[in-house]
Amino acid sequence: MEQVRTQAPAEPAASAARVPRMPGAPRAQAAVERASGSPRIPGQVRGEHTHSEPPAPAVPSVPAVPSAPPAARAVRRHSVRAQILTALRAALADGELTPGEVYSAPALGEHFGVSATPVREAMQQLAAEGAVEVVPNRGFRVTVRTPRELAELAEVRALLEVPVLLRLAHTVPAERWAALRPLAEATAAAAAVGDRAEYAEADRAFHRAVLSLAGNDQLVSIADDLHRRAQWPPHSAPATRRAALLADAAEHTALLDALTAQDLTAVRSLVREHFTGA
Repeated sequence: MEQVRTQAPAEPAASAARVPRMPGAPRAQAAVERASGSPRIPGQVRGEHTHSEPPAPAVPSVPAVPSAPPAARAVRRHSVRAQILTALRAALADGELTPGEVYSAPALGEHFGVSATPVREAMQQLAAEGAVEVVPNRGFRVTVRTPRELAELAEVRALLEVPVLLRLAHTVPAERWAALRPLAEATAAAAAVGDRAEYAEADRAFHRAVLSLAGNDQLVSIADDLHRRAQWPPHSAPATRRAALLADAAEHTALLDALTAQDLTAVRSLVREHFTGA
């Protein structure tokens, strides 16, 4: 896979890129505002002005605390970046960052009420994860996944994980699988309310926990990266998204049942079907 560039060149004015409204991520939005100490300014969703509109008030950057030691300021900056990353992941999961569209860090920073720096850093992390790609002198384009790319990701995940799960079915006692039930239930809870962002996190947590029983950290890391790349952007329509999540969550419980019963045929079938529909 071609390596994604993670250093974005200087970007032009924020008006060159779209800014998402992100109605589906109010909790993440509020968290960003609390972390930055600057409330959202009404009307700051486009990142541009016309001659008939008065200029918007200056958007404050994340304030530094002069009396705080450098380590404390670094922690605060990291916290804001983490909140922005959470908000952007929620927007990706909900489809509010449109695949193929280019977004600039200054425009998104204006939207969130923070400086462009934490937005750019968060976008660079998303670029490393394959969710966006760097567009020189413009910003970041949301990745477009073709059906073929999704099928290839599913195939690689199956090749990697199916043999491991079949081996674990032979060796892991039933009580270890029972301990993973709460993680499967967490995916079902997120699916029940149609929270795609929460489901994405719970889904990866479940799969990481299952694979961690193999005792191979490299396996868990590589599988998690493939899993994340298969999740962005969402490839089910909003009208069918909740039903798709519920079906996906049900497969987690069925997989635990098959692993507990050491039903290798069911394990193989469930994992392949799960990846294909993911």
